[in-house]
Amino acid sequence: MLSIERILSRPVAKPYRSGKLDPSIAPYLNENGHVDFAPDDVENPKQWSVARRWYITVVAVLMVVNATFASSSPSGSLEGISEHFGVSMEAAGLVITLFLLGYCAGPLVFAPLSEFYGRRVVFLATFTCYNAFNFLCAFAPNFGSLLVGRLLCGTFASAPMTNAPGVVADIWGPIERGNAMAVFSIMTFVGPSLGPVVSGFLELTKDWRWNFYVLLWFGWATELLIFTIPETLPPVVLVNKARRIRATGIPDYAHHKAPVEADDRDLKTLFKIALIRPWQILFDPISFLVAIYLSIVYLLLYMLFTIYPIVFEQKRGWNSGVGELPLIGNIIGSSFGGALIFYISARDKKKLLAGIPRQPEDRLPVAMFGGIGFAITMFWFGWTGQYNSIHWIVPTIAGACLGCMIMLIFVGYINYLTDTYLMYTASAMAANTICRSACGSAAPLFTQYMFNALDVGPGASLIGGVACLLAPIPFIFYKYGRLIRERSKFAPTPLRRPNDEEKQDDVDVTQDTTPNSSSSVSIDSGSGSSVEAPGPERDLRLDAADEKATQGTTNSELPTNER
Repeated sequence: MLSIERILSRPVAKPYRSGKLDPSIAPYLNENGHVDFAPDDVENPKQWSVARRWYITVVAVLMVVNATFASSSPSGSLEGISEHFGVSMEAAGLVITLFLLGYCAGPLVFAPLSEFYGRRVVFLATFTCYNAFNFLCAFAPNFGSLLVGRLLCGTFASAPMTNAPGVVADIWGPIERGNAMAVFSIMTFVGPSLGPVVSGFLELTKDWRWNFYVLLWFGWATELLIFTIPETLPPVVLVNKARRIRATGIPDYAHHKAPVEADDRDLKTLFKIALIRPWQILFDPISFLVAIYLSIVYLLLYMLFTIYPIVFEQKRGWNSGVGELPLIGNIIGSSFGGALIFYISARDKKKLLAGIPRQPEDRLPVAMFGGIGFAITMFWFGWTGQYNSIHWIVPTIAGACLGCMIMLIFVGYINYLTDTYLMYTASAMAANTICRSACGSAAPLFTQYMFNALDVGPGASLIGGVACLLAPIPFIFYKYGRLIRERSKFAPTPLRRPNDEEKQDDVDVTQDTTPNSSSSVSIDSGSGSSVEAPGPERDLRLDAADEKATQGTTNSELPTNER
């Protein structure tokens, strides 16, 4: 088994395999004397074959689909859970609420661990725990054990949600990364919409435990694939490379170290940053308003899993399986929104290659369009779903358009946050993720009461009215965003490259203007190697490296052209 894993999960061509090192060929070192990737080095994740990198990307996406699918999977079986344990429907909804609350652990716990120990070991450890607690849920003897299992499942499922985008950034260059990140964004919305469809039919033909049996099968199959992927975080790959060089026993190579081995890395510092800085950035004007907007959108996404059964089961008399099928329209709409992102990415790449400069506000037009469409489609869905005399395809099409608008809003704002906060993107995204997850977790607790009291049309109109109030936000940012950033404590961030004297101490952060669905920043530590840190990954190595370099720096010290 170990030999199979070694063959599948590591590059085949290893120029520095222990015992096979040619002493006449010295290891490649950077300007500071640390082990680094040589040009066209086969151990550099970005130099792996396209097929290999796409395979790793698919496995990373499958991990995310596991997490998002599991978040909503029990929603079609809440009635069965309620009857089996003798609890109310609202209490049964806690199986979704607690899972989403568990998501909040990802940015605060698993991102620092991933940066310190690497992606692969964190994925394997957390996915094993995730599957173990799914087993507890599947065979829960009482309602309390089911709730505990769901909370812990959500906690460990947050690891791929947090770190899987980082895998994509590790193996793809800035220009290539757009399509891979667009696929990731689509799957983020497909998973939650697919869960109720599957669970609805399982509730009809089996019982509620079969939801967790499916999650177990899907989870263990995915974990087997995780064993076949290698470590992708470049600093950790270099550490492994340096250890193999030292293990040869050649005296001249005994003191060769990777850059992170020479640095004073401290896990305590990473956790300190992860726990404090997100809350500081959350109350920055741009971050705060974006968090409110995306929290409302995320709340609606999980409200839909209660609204759809009301529209198609209670009002039209469909069974629990067929009544969830219109959610496929939401999946189609999200996929269409992803296709639009593909098109916009291709168009913007041409501008970037032509040298046309970009501002963070250039990311907002898709969110502007999505914000207006979000409000319109919410009214459309609500009032066509109100009356069963209207053909079912009409609210289904409205739901598909709603899925598309949600995708455009989400991608537009995520990119805007990334381009705005640059070196603080990790913390900004952590704060945003925690707010979204906490807000979405409340949906199962009140949605049924709300729509029973107001009915579908008025209830959807209430949400549409809130969407109308939020719709001007991207327009305000588009017009005044630059002024807001100039007065922000965390944005703008310095964009200049360090001179030779500063390279030893300072960190240069340059904007990655790749028009992908989840932008990143590129960190040049002055050691000759470049590490790209994606926004949604909550990539904390930038914050840790920046902790010292940015002390004492204020916006007033930045020239106007650097703001």
